[in-house]
Amino acid sequence: MENTETGLMTLDELCETLMIGRSTAYQLMKSGELGAFRIGRIWKIPKAGVIDYLQERRQGQFAQA
Repeated sequence: MENTETGLMTLDELCETLMIGRSTAYQLMKSGELGAFRIGRIWKIPKAGVIDYLQERRQGQFAQA
């Protein structure tokens, strides 16, 4: 269930949104490419951070073309 009031996503929501696997999601978070934090055992990912990540990837793609 997406947490629209706080602007946070769970790990599963992130994977579904970006169409990536859990391992890739963990790598993005661990490397710092995608900001995330834990509350207890649950990962929370700010939607604004996901948007920023996608925009950076998009700009990098156009820079290489």
